[in-house]
Amino acid sequence: MSLLKKSTYTFYLAIGVFLVICCAFLGLSVGYSSMGFRSVIATFFGYGEVSDEFILFSIRLPRILILILAGVALAVAGAVLQTLTKNDLADPGIIGINAGAGVGITVLYLFAKGELTNFSYALPIVGFVSAIITALLIYSFSYERNRGIQPFRLILVGVGFAAALSGIMVMLISSANRSDVDFIAGWLAGNVWGADWPFVWALLPWVLILVPFTIMRSNHLNILGLSEPMAVGLGTSLNKQRMYFLLLAVGLAAAAVSVTGGIGFIGLMAPHIARSLVGPRHQRFLPMTIVIGPILLLVADAIGRSILTESSIPVGIVVAIIGAPYFLYLLKKQV
Repeated sequence: MSLLKKSTYTFYLAIGVFLVICCAFLGLSVGYSSMGFRSVIATFFGYGEVSDEFILFSIRLPRILILILAGVALAVAGAVLQTLTKNDLADPGIIGINAGAGVGITVLYLFAKGELTNFSYALPIVGFVSAIITALLIYSFSYERNRGIQPFRLILVGVGFAAALSGIMVMLISSANRSDVDFIAGWLAGNVWGADWPFVWALLPWVLILVPFTIMRSNHLNILGLSEPMAVGLGTSLNKQRMYFLLLAVGLAAAAVSVTGGIGFIGLMAPHIARSLVGPRHQRFLPMTIVIGPILLLVADAIGRSILTESSIPVGIVVAIIGAPYFLYLLKKQV
């Protein structure tokens, strides 16, 4: 990597981190009760009004942290899945992993009778178990003995599983009371329902552990991105490495959607933007993906909470409005 390329990469990464901070402050400022940047900064240093302290530290800050952590998790999960499948259209939401986690969360919600705060640390685990079962089923239906995983077959199978699992979620609460119906509808829309401190602490370990593991094994992802004969020639155990990274991707995606709801397309868009900026090498590509994911999610959340004054549009819907046309554009390029 030349000196110019190193400086350019560092510049892009620094700009990305700066934008994450700016978007976080924007998210802290917008909402039903508007707070200016000065009020936010003053409140952070203990000079704000009591009402501002409550709004900032009890309501908005945990939500912003959840969005940042979820943005990182979904973006890295999408990047890993795209490398594993050699498919630029792969995304945890599109191929059904999010919906698989959602079924587990729905069952836990009905079992807990709506008191999910008491089960906050169990949410990512339940989501992971149901998501990995879904991922293995999708993998088995997409795999052909002589041809391996076929990209478009995986997308079609994943979309089918996502639709079927969403139907199962609706069926599970069809005879439940109104609050249960409201919860599952909000989850499907991606309304960031778990925006309290217990859910921040529940999601944080998954991101702090799994994301560094993924980055440390970036070179293995570079090898998996090569053709199969070349990867085998370099001494890589393909099945072992694929299963390892599949578990990492599913764990990150399941942990994120267990507290945010069914948010898709972040894992699709963030890796593409990062790859276009810094290239396909995962040592540079993954860190850039990590900063772009939160930016997309924070901006979508700010837009959703700014359009309507007395309520907000779920962030998942805002992301889908942006991501769906992008997905169709990528699909057209591959056909």
